[in-house]
Amino acid sequence: MVLQPFPVAVLAGGLLVLSACVSVAPGDTSGNDFLPDDGKTWLAGDHHIHGKFSAQWNWNDDPPSPIFFGDAHYFTALNARMAAFHQLDWMVTTDHGGPNHSVINRNLAYPELVASRAAVPDIMQFYGMEFDTPGARHSTLIIPKSEQEADQLFTLESRYNRREIYPDESPRDTQAFMLEALTAMQNMSPRPVLTVNHPARKATGLNEYQKITPQRMREWQDTAPDVVTGMTAIPGHQAATINPDGSNDPDAPRAEYFGYPTHGGTDQMSAVVGGVWDKLLAEGRRWTVTAVSDSHAHYTEGRTDFWPGEYAKTYVRATRDYDSVLAGIREGNVFITTGDLIDELYVSIRQGKQRADMGEMLNLHGGEPVTVTVAFHDPQSANFNHQFPAVARLDVIFGEVVGTYPETDSAPTRVIRRFYPQDWEQQGAYKVVQFQMPAPNGSAYVRVRGTNVKDELEPEVDPAGENPWDDLWFYSNPVYIQYADNGLAFRCNESVTGACDDK
Repeated sequence: MVLQPFPVAVLAGGLLVLSACVSVAPGDTSGNDFLPDDGKTWLAGDHHIHGKFSAQWNWNDDPPSPIFFGDAHYFTALNARMAAFHQLDWMVTTDHGGPNHSVINRNLAYPELVASRAAVPDIMQFYGMEFDTPGARHSTLIIPKSEQEADQLFTLESRYNRREIYPDESPRDTQAFMLEALTAMQNMSPRPVLTVNHPARKATGLNEYQKITPQRMREWQDTAPDVVTGMTAIPGHQAATINPDGSNDPDAPRAEYFGYPTHGGTDQMSAVVGGVWDKLLAEGRRWTVTAVSDSHAHYTEGRTDFWPGEYAKTYVRATRDYDSVLAGIREGNVFITTGDLIDELYVSIRQGKQRADMGEMLNLHGGEPVTVTVAFHDPQSANFNHQFPAVARLDVIFGEVVGTYPETDSAPTRVIRRFYPQDWEQQGAYKVVQFQMPAPNGSAYVRVRGTNVKDELEPEVDPAGENPWDDLWFYSNPVYIQYADNGLAFRCNESVTGACDDK
């Protein structure tokens, strides 16, 4: 299939399962108790978007002078308008730095963001940057919206961004300096959010990580537990295999993962069951995954990117408010998808009258079985490749909290149920599955994923030239199960409301 770019006019604008699925009469909405009664809605966003202030640099000048539009092509307002056109509710501007870039951000980029907020008020626009991470590579740094947001980012970028100093950035390029930066972030009020970008992009093989390693990420979160929320699972540059005319480049690696490929467009740290994501969760960490565009310029201009929201979306359950969106990210009330495969996802666990939803904690009481419910909504309109993709399979994944264990081992995580279209029932506008499982013997978590691919039980390594629109996935973040009697429990984070309260 040849991909057709948008017209120019538009662009300008094991556990044993005890029971099977619960049967619900199609169109019956009286039993929609899977919908949380919290007054919130799913808000789609993208936390990794570059604009003209992601500069290239003229190193012949002293100090080096920025070349705007050098590495990314667009004004902030154009990014915002295209994000809104592609049905996003929130976005984060994340220009990366360079010599004295903190001054550029404060004096030029921030006023442009303020003007963009006024020009495009239908999308929430966070101030942030792609933090040039000391001792590693890149992270998204999101600054809470406040009267001090410009000064807050200036302080962090000027004091801690790796590329801020020249000609030698090595004094800042250490893990110790990153921990110093995170200590400062943890002590700020309001606290920013930091999530790791494309963590395994430099990997040379499966579990062969460079710069960003699981141990470094553990230390980051240990130092700033209310700042470091997780990592990008679905990285940007997903149009890397698409030529400007919409045809496919058979030699291009998907998402520009040149060393070791993505799996279904997903970074190996998140795609592999029992891999890094599950290892972090199995230690009792709350670790949230996200999806981004990493947009610099559109593939129709010869680059490797989709517009924000055109292909990947991070959905946060929140009210339409900046603070609520950031709280949703911190809490992990987040799911991610590509190709608009779904636009709503609900995962809940019940034991008796107690219930927890995505990002929440269920405190077990006794050995009574728990009920798992998953519901999703299939968009009724075409995606931005003019397709109507359908979910071909839904997987329910269960993981145990076991504390520390050898790094070479896989986490005790497994797919416990696979559901296909004949298994789910229509309940109003939603497709629903529900089953019971025995109460876990200890703290645990449940997460789900789904795909339009019919013949891959696990997301397979992506071959060069793969059409990203043919290989779509979604992932929930976990519902956490707390069972503290065995001494292994999830950690409590101050910024996560109710993280360790009874539900």
